[in-house]
Amino acid sequence: MKFLYNFVVFIAALLLPIIALFNKKIKLFVSGRNETFSKISALKNSEVIWFHAASLGEFEQARPIIESIKKEYPTYKILVTFFSPSGYEIRKDYNLADVICYLPLDSKAKARKFVETVNPKFAVFVKYEFWPNLLNELKSKEIPTILVSGILREKQLFFKSYGGFMRDALKAFHHFFVQDEKSKELLESINFKNVTIAGDTRFDRVSKILEQDNVLGFINQFKDGKYTIVAGSTWQEDEALLVNYINNNATADEKFIIAPHNIKHDAILELQNSINKKTVLFSDKADKNLAEYQVFIIDTIGILTKIYAAADLAYVGGGLKTGLHNILEPATFGIPVVIGNNYDKFKEAVDLVKIGGCISISNQEEFTSNFISLKNDENFRKLTGVINKRYIQDNLGATKLIMNYLKEKI
Repeated sequence: MKFLYNFVVFIAALLLPIIALFNKKIKLFVSGRNETFSKISALKNSEVIWFHAASLGEFEQARPIIESIKKEYPTYKILVTFFSPSGYEIRKDYNLADVICYLPLDSKAKARKFVETVNPKFAVFVKYEFWPNLLNELKSKEIPTILVSGILREKQLFFKSYGGFMRDALKAFHHFFVQDEKSKELLESINFKNVTIAGDTRFDRVSKILEQDNVLGFINQFKDGKYTIVAGSTWQEDEALLVNYINNNATADEKFIIAPHNIKHDAILELQNSINKKTVLFSDKADKNLAEYQVFIIDTIGILTKIYAAADLAYVGGGLKTGLHNILEPATFGIPVVIGNNYDKFKEAVDLVKIGGCISISNQEEFTSNFISLKNDENFRKLTGVINKRYIQDNLGATKLIMNYLKEKI
């Protein structure tokens, strides 16, 4: 299996530059990695703490730890690596990191060169990023390595009879900070006892959102004191349900803010043209009386969290097909959250659906009936929001546990 893994990595290195000629995302994936080693060369001979996140969601889990380290150990350099362009492109200018770059492909040679160049004082992997060659290099150089906000599942290779080389790679981890009891039990089943159930650092991250200024003047102007639904990180399948509701069920005292995942011009134009209510784009809001509009499409990135602060109800996209986006950001504001029905891989969604703070829908009928109920029944809406807020508060503390561990090692 180890030989097969390395062969697949080798073939990927050959094929990806060819695929990049026809695929914009793969082009970013390839061209970004061409800059990795020149970027990390700036860290040579520095004391570095390295954080690796697959994409944006995992970065948000690393973020409260990075902020705590920068506050308590300001002399350390912070390296953040991403696997995915969707994480790197949005956070490549994050000001608390000294270097942000792509993780190189996990070949033996590149893994060795990467670890030797960075020579981190400490390595922090987030959630479920496991690259065996990189982990083996960290292990061979006895570099302290931890997993934070970890989630393990029975289907993963570690727990298969033929997954021995991946189980060996896990020996690089000095400690596993996992989100739940199931992950702890799975690790213990393959003889890893260095495990702590710490929860998810994202709770600490989203809780701090309430401490910042979340007021956006143009959003307040648009809202104009009316009942407002914010639909965040929507995909086409989400927007189909939403547009149907807006066109056929929305009342005049109901406002909608849509922040699509895809903000390419053609996709935004298609969405705008499908709506038969008065609609304005963020990019076209200048010199307009926003209060006159019923639908506001946010064709930019980076402000969705603050927009949730103005919502009476949030719909979070991705749960119908492509992968659920962050539901904790709207939940921290104490508002109800509606999602699609494919959420079983997201512990917070499973929990919140179970206790009633989050409502799952699978079709237009369920979407419409729940939206109408939440609008018309203020007590139901407030109770649902309170459940979400309490859930956030009850799950704080993962960052503190991890920092206590790191203080003993740094």
